[in-house]
Amino acid sequence: MFNKVLVANRGAVAARVLRALYELGVHTVAVYSEADAHAPYLEMSSEAYPIGPAAARDSYLNQDTLVDLLKRTGCDGLHPGYGFLAENAEFAAKVNAASARFIGPSARWIDAMGHKTKARELAKDYGMPMAAGSGVLATDNPEAVKEAARAIGYPVLVKPAGGGGGIGMLPAKDESELIAAVERSSSLAARGFGNAEVYLERLMERPRHVEFQVLGDMHGDACHLFERDCSVQRRHQKIIEESPAPNVPRDHVEGMAKRIADIMRNMGYDNIGTVEMLMSRDGEFNFLEMNTRLQVEHGVTEEVTGVDLVKAMVRSAAGERLADILPKDIRIDGHSIQARVYAEDPKNFFPSPGKLTVFRPPEDKSIRIETGYAEGRDVTPFYDPMIAKVIVKAATRERAIEQLVDALLAFDIQGLKHNIPAVVAILKSDAFRNGDVHTGIVSEVLARPKKG
Repeated sequence: MFNKVLVANRGAVAARVLRALYELGVHTVAVYSEADAHAPYLEMSSEAYPIGPAAARDSYLNQDTLVDLLKRTGCDGLHPGYGFLAENAEFAAKVNAASARFIGPSARWIDAMGHKTKARELAKDYGMPMAAGSGVLATDNPEAVKEAARAIGYPVLVKPAGGGGGIGMLPAKDESELIAAVERSSSLAARGFGNAEVYLERLMERPRHVEFQVLGDMHGDACHLFERDCSVQRRHQKIIEESPAPNVPRDHVEGMAKRIADIMRNMGYDNIGTVEMLMSRDGEFNFLEMNTRLQVEHGVTEEVTGVDLVKAMVRSAAGERLADILPKDIRIDGHSIQARVYAEDPKNFFPSPGKLTVFRPPEDKSIRIETGYAEGRDVTPFYDPMIAKVIVKAATRERAIEQLVDALLAFDIQGLKHNIPAVVAILKSDAFRNGDVHTGIVSEVLARPKKG
């Protein structure tokens, strides 16, 4: 096991990782920018150090500062959390070169899965089901772009090859929209990821976003921990996630999970990861991408399986075998749903930074709340505006929905706008309650006139 680990992140995920490391008996080093100097989770760490100004590029994205601190504090491990440098192969390699271990997949897997078209090609070679798509487009050759789209069939989705998070994803329903969408996507990709490459995928109508949690070790083993449905999204960003996926036959989804685990084992994947799939209305799964990190929504998997995923990835990175880390027979118990609470306008989902003059989450101990904030702290415009994650578990999906609605309505948040009204409206909608979820459900539900 590690002796001392640097947690190279902030907010809810920093608090989550610090808690897991404490329970494993590992000393910790927390870091903070000027904007996070008074963050409540810093008190959870053995040591805490400033790493720069508020802007992420000068602090949480400053690789040299983090590696230098890693060396100075004598850490033998670094946990990247999610976001920032969690999927940066160069950074993972630098950590390992500093005689420490990057707690996550090997740099080669981060690199292989980080470029979306290369990841598609690799996954396809190992037998992953795949929707029609193109390679990287020659954006300076409009005729070649049109030919690629015709080969796939309209409508198509233009996507950045070097990034994710929904940035730069643009639809084109026919040839008249294609070139403008490609140019716009390429520009957004260059600005957001430093890589202007884009590609095309067949655009599914009303698909579901179903992802599969996987875990590997350094001894050639890999397994799955079932699935999460993450279809409820705004601007291609998830806001409600649940496990198990509703209204999908268990033999169908578990068959896909086993197939993915076999592929990961054959590939030699060596730590935590999530295989994201789009599921068509007739139940066909198609590979979307793979995230080589801990997911924001990992908590719902933990709730239904009883497996602490943060501890599991730490133990795997320390060299333990999956057979010693995980229970022999992992099953789904009950139903879990997570809602993300953001500082944003519930009408248009635009960020709404400000001071949390009042921040009082519900005190029900059966509700799992993960946050990096406390009353009186500022939600700044420098980082993702997520304030908290609210996770519930119940025997049935119906009861879990009721508990989550009650928990969200029990929040007292003042001083800024937040998305709780919109999330509650979605959770109470007939479509969500009936399990008729798809990636367009948010706009459909919120566009409907309210009853009464």
